[in-house]
Amino acid sequence: MASFKPVYTANATVTGGRAGGGKTDDGKLDVKLDIPEALGGKGGDGTNPEQLFAIGWAACFEGAIGAVAGDTDVSDVSIDATVEIGKGGSGLSLQATLAVTLPGVDDETAKKIVHDAHQGCPYSKATRGNVPTTLTANGQPVEA
Repeated sequence: MASFKPVYTANATVTGGRAGGGKTDDGKLDVKLDIPEALGGKGGDGTNPEQLFAIGWAACFEGAIGAVAGDTDVSDVSIDATVEIGKGGSGLSLQATLAVTLPGVDDETAKKIVHDAHQGCPYSKATRGNVPTTLTANGQPVEA
């Protein structure tokens, strides 16, 4: 791996695992965590790691879209991120879908922007080859 030079560092502490809580060292995020009923928990009003991951990936991906869009107006982009946890192979694993809507952008341009964003997004890089990911742009499939 090439030389890594951090430009930002996030620090968070979780206690109690999926049924506990987590907070950042700067106090800007303090969340209650609950295990979803589908995973054997009681549900509850807390969030879970999959929801947090979906939000984080979508936000990062939108930044990557802005970085690769050039002169194309992507100011109205929206991303529906789905992160699923399920059984497969040896235990639990994840799969994801990023459905990107780029209003006013023709389908071919939108597909290129989403493809290029997926190449540069740090979350996409971190999951590539490990988390099966489906991408769409304006409802059209994009090669991941």
